[in-house]
Amino acid sequence: MVERLMKKYALSRQGAKDLIKGCIACALQNITFMFPVGILYLLVKALLEGGVEGSSVILYIAGCILCLVLIFAATWFQYNSTYFATYIESGVRRITLAEKLRKIPLSFFGKRDLADLTSTIMADCTFLETAFSHFIPELFGAMTSTVIVSVSLLFINWKMALAALWVMPVSFAIVWFSAKVQEKLSKKAMAVKMACADGIQECIETVRDLKSNNAEEKYLEGLKEKIRAVERRSVKNEFGTAAFVVSAQLILKLGIVTVALAGSAFLINGEIDVLTFFMFLLVVSRLYDPLQSALQNLAAIIAARTNIGRMKEILDYPVQTGSSTLTNKNVDIEFKNVGFSYNTGEAVLKDVSFTAKQGEVTALVGPSGGGKTTVSRLAARFWDAGKGTITVGGMDVSGIEPETLLSLYSIVFQDVTLFDNTIMENIRIGRKDATDEEVLAAAKLANCDEFAEKLPDKWNSRIGENGCELSGGERQRISIARAFLKDAPVILLDEATASLDVENETLIQQALSRLIKNKTVLVIAHRMRTVEGADKIVVLSEGKVAEMGTPVELAKQNGIYAHMVKLQNESLNWTL
Repeated sequence: MVERLMKKYALSRQGAKDLIKGCIACALQNITFMFPVGILYLLVKALLEGGVEGSSVILYIAGCILCLVLIFAATWFQYNSTYFATYIESGVRRITLAEKLRKIPLSFFGKRDLADLTSTIMADCTFLETAFSHFIPELFGAMTSTVIVSVSLLFINWKMALAALWVMPVSFAIVWFSAKVQEKLSKKAMAVKMACADGIQECIETVRDLKSNNAEEKYLEGLKEKIRAVERRSVKNEFGTAAFVVSAQLILKLGIVTVALAGSAFLINGEIDVLTFFMFLLVVSRLYDPLQSALQNLAAIIAARTNIGRMKEILDYPVQTGSSTLTNKNVDIEFKNVGFSYNTGEAVLKDVSFTAKQGEVTALVGPSGGGKTTVSRLAARFWDAGKGTITVGGMDVSGIEPETLLSLYSIVFQDVTLFDNTIMENIRIGRKDATDEEVLAAAKLANCDEFAEKLPDKWNSRIGENGCELSGGERQRISIARAFLKDAPVILLDEATASLDVENETLIQQALSRLIKNKTVLVIAHRMRTVEGADKIVVLSEGKVAEMGTPVELAKQNGIYAHMVKLQNESLNWTL
C-alpha cells in the first residue's frame, strides 16, 4: 500500500504512511459524528417506551459529554494527522524535487522553461498540500465510515438500507466517469496558466528592451489577453466540474426521498416500526453530509492528476550516473567519432574527433551554430554523446558521476550567472571552503579589484539580482575569478573575454597564461585575435571538424580560419 501511494501521488515513504494515518483519522472522526445520532435514537426509544427517569437523564448527559470528548479527541487526531503531516511532506517534496533537478541532465532543461519548473515546485506542491490535507483523507475517511455505517444498516433492515444506499454508487460513478473530461480541462487550464506565467516573466525580464522600443503597450495588450484566457479557462473548468459534482449531489439527496417513501410504505404494511423509521431518517441525514464533500474531493483528486503528473515527470526523469572515483591518468580530452543531436533529432555534431592535450590551449572556432559550445558541454558531461566516446586522461566521461567529473573542470560561461550577494561570496562559489585571502588572490588575478575597491562596501558590496549593479565586463571578471579560485586541471572558456574592453582583455589573457600552466584549456572564441597564441585550433563547421592545426598552419591553408581572420581584420578598419 505504501509503495503504491508513493508511486501514484509522488510521495516520500513517510508521506505515504502519514496519508494512510490521515485517512484513518478522518474515518474515526466521521464515525464519532454518528455517536450523537445513537444517543438521540436511544432517547427517543426510551420516551416512546414510557419516559425517561431521573437516573437515566444523568446517563444521557454523561453520554453527551462523552460524545463531545470523543469528537474533540478524534478531531485533534485528524488535524495533526492531516495538516501538520502535510506541511512536513510538502517541504520534503519541494526539497526532493530540487535535489532531483540538481542531478537531472541539462538536456531536460531545454524542454522546460524556468516559469514552468518554478510552478511545479511552488504552485503544484501547494495544490497538493490541499489535496493531502483535505481531499484525499476526507474522501477515504468518508468512504470508510460510510461502509461501516452501511453494513450496520444492512443488519438492522436490509430493505431500508438499500433505499438509503442505492444513490451512493450512482453518485460516485457520475464523478468517476468524468475523469477524462476533468483531466482534459485541467491540462488546458495548466497550459494557459503556464503561457500567462511565461508572459509575465518575459515582460519583467525584457522591460528595458520594451521601453527602449516603445513596445510596452502592444506587449501588455498581448499579456492582458493571456490573463483573460486564464480567467475564461478557470470559469470553464468550474462549470465543467460543477456539471458532474452537482448532478451527483442531487442524486445523493434522492436517498432521503427514497428512505422517506420506502419507510412510509413499510410502516403502513407493518414491516417496520416508527422507531426504526425515525432512526433511518436520522442516520441518512447525517450519512450524506460527508459524502457530499467526498464527491467534491473526488473531482479535485481527479484534477490533481495533472499536477502530480508534472511532478512525476521530474521525479521519474532518468539521471546521469557513474563511478564516484576518478581513474584518469592525465587530463587530455579526446573526442573519438562523437555524434550528438538535441531534441529535434537534427545532428549537431557529426563524427567529431580531436584531442585537447594537457599543457596546451585548444581553441574551438568556426561559424555560429557549428557546434563549438556543444563540444565544451559534452566534454563536461552536461549531456551524453549519442555516438562515439569522450575521454579525459583515458577515462570515459560517460562512466563518471557528473559532480565527481566536474571536480576536474573550471568553467567560464558566455552567459554569466551571479547571485544577489557580495562580490566575495559570488567568487567563493568557485570553492566554498576558500579563505578570504584565497578569494581575494583569485579576484585580483581576474582584475576584479579594479572595480571592487571603488564600491562603497568594497568586496562586501552586494551586486543585486544576477549582478545587475555591475557592468557586463565586471560580471564576467567575477565569473573568471571563480575559475581561478577553483584551480581545476581542465579549463573551459566559452567566450570568456567577450564582454571585456581591450585593456582588461589583455590583463585577463595575461592572468590566464599564468593559470593554464600544465592544464588542459579548451577555448571557444569568435574573435580570432583571442586565439592567436593557441597551441591548436579546431575549426568546426556544420557539426564537423573542417580544419585542425596551429594558427600558422591554418593561415597558410587559406580555408575557413584564414577567411575568418581576413574578415575580422577588415572589420577593424571599418568606420562610420
